[in-house]
Amino acid sequence: MARVQLTAAHLINHVKLKAGTKVADSAGAAQAGDYVWTGLTSATFSNAMVPLDASAITMQAGSRFATGPTMPYPDGVNSIT
Repeated sequence: MARVQLTAAHLINHVKLKAGTKVADSAGAAQAGDYVWTGLTSATFSNAMVPLDASAITMQAGSRFATGPTMPYPDGVNSIT
């Protein structure tokens, strides 16, 4: 039941998500407007995701980016097409 905020654009399930988008790992964890991606796990956690809850912090700790995002805030620059 994790939620993260993207700090850079991501291509997930053939859908381009912009910086600032919130992603949940299940419908139960999602809030209105969140993108649900059941593939969000420690293995798929990126350096451009900021955890928004305790589950996401645990997920980040188990990922290869355990020290924190390298892009700590969304700037939207790489979301421009």
